[in-house]
Amino acid sequence: MTLDSAANILLVRLTEMAEAFIQLLPQLAVAGVVLVLTWLVAKLTNRVVSWLFSRTSIRRSLIDLFETLASIAVWLVGILVSITIVFPSITPANLLAALGLGSIAIGLAFKDIFENFLAGMMILSRRPMRIGDFIECDGVEGTVERITMRDTYLRRTDQQLVMVPNSMIYKNPVYVLTDREKRRFEIVCGVAYGENIGEARDVIKDALQELEHVDYNRAPEVFAREFGSSSVDFTIWWWSGSRPIDMHRSRDQVVEAIKRALDKAGIEIPFPYRTLTFKEPLPVNMKGVSDDTSDERDPSSAH
Repeated sequence: MTLDSAANILLVRLTEMAEAFIQLLPQLAVAGVVLVLTWLVAKLTNRVVSWLFSRTSIRRSLIDLFETLASIAVWLVGILVSITIVFPSITPANLLAALGLGSIAIGLAFKDIFENFLAGMMILSRRPMRIGDFIECDGVEGTVERITMRDTYLRRTDQQLVMVPNSMIYKNPVYVLTDREKRRFEIVCGVAYGENIGEARDVIKDALQELEHVDYNRAPEVFAREFGSSSVDFTIWWWSGSRPIDMHRSRDQVVEAIKRALDKAGIEIPFPYRTLTFKEPLPVNMKGVSDDTSDERDPSSAH
């Protein structure tokens, strides 16, 4: 094959492609009009969905999701119609079959993403927590700042931002610590075995009176808890604000007040100690002690 013949073949092919493209121009123009109409319908659909759900108490993130899904559905129909216009040999049934196989492949490849997506839908629809709530889930705690379709944004007390996958929150127990304005707190305090239990209980109760950060609509309670290794332990309950800062402030006041009251009453808060009992007497080597004692008694021995 000579260079001239190769050039002629290439020219013929390019001419055929150009003619085919020119013949396809009317279909492309119609498909372009369909896509423009699809864009307008998608915009109108978003506004209608937003208007319908704005009258309900559904969260804004969930409304945005419905708008996105409606827009995707409109665009999907518009693209399918455009493809069948440009390529008449392709039927909608073939496109739907290919779309179904592609969806299965995408679903398997992005399983975790879709799992978090569905979990986000359930969280947004069920409203288990509000923006601003302080929650704890699987060892992670913080204030809820934002709930998206994939993650929940938690702001910890040290101001670090933690993005928690929604599937983790949906699968594990979630403690909403600020679900109510007040919640109960607890500490354990022990007194020595030689102290009077009733007197110690009364002293602790009196110490909890008139503290700034303790809620007295529900009176503090003190219960003898158990016989500890070196003390009789009391469980002490009180109510305060549910925020973490309320917990720390009230606990600081309660611990200080109890320690001050027990010291004033002369009631011992014992250090941990252990009594050892041996079955047989143990020999004690007193040689060094005797030598030291004799040296102290006989000053002349030092010379």
